[in-house]
Amino acid sequence: MIIPAIDVFEQRIVRLFQGDYAKTRFYDIALIQLVQSYAAAGATIIHIIDLEGARNPEKRQLDLIKQVTSETDVKLQVGGGIRSEQDVEELLEAGIERVIIGSLAVQEPATVRTWIKNFGQDHIVLALDVSIDGRGNKWLPTRGWAESSGKSLESTLDSYQEARHVLCTDISRDGTLEGSNTSLYQELVKVYPNIKWQASGGIGSLQDIYKVVGTGVAGVIVGRALLDGSFKLEEAIQCWQGE
Repeated sequence: MIIPAIDVFEQRIVRLFQGDYAKTRFYDIALIQLVQSYAAAGATIIHIIDLEGARNPEKRQLDLIKQVTSETDVKLQVGGGIRSEQDVEELLEAGIERVIIGSLAVQEPATVRTWIKNFGQDHIVLALDVSIDGRGNKWLPTRGWAESSGKSLESTLDSYQEARHVLCTDISRDGTLEGSNTSLYQELVKVYPNIKWQASGGIGSLQDIYKVVGTGVAGVIVGRALLDGSFKLEEAIQCWQGE
């Protein structure tokens, strides 16, 4: 499926370039309005990242998220600043379909495995952001890509037999509109066939979507290209459906 992505900072829609807050672009549209437009265009689930909460969990924009769930029927997967079981509970109670766990999934896998068991496989998404070095090693930075975890993608995945949904971003492609790392997703789908993979990073054209569909992933995250008007969501959904 095509999953439209929306990043929110200070209650405004933004896009970062490769996770850099110093390279922030603001968009002049209200969150609820954008969510409603994506839902009307055919989105079945929308990806929202609370960038303010990601930087400071005490400033999570929970009230804004609650407003979206109360005024729309579309399913949401939400992340940013999730640090405790209470955070997960609050989002699920607010009507969120899936809670996205990023840094904590790398740093505290035992804790997150417990959450998957307690809340169910379909309600937790692991967000694993990959930095690939010159030898092809896939490292997992954390804290908004600012810190090195010293852990590889493979070693982390091997500790999550319970995981069903995993979102994987190639950091070097994020926000670039230069195409997705299709070879990465082909490999991941082959090695971990039981995971429903979400590809993220680099989608800039409809051709990029066609290429990612061929890897066998379950979903494609599309953010900046939709906001910039590179193509319409309806067109992206048609690509996914092979039309």
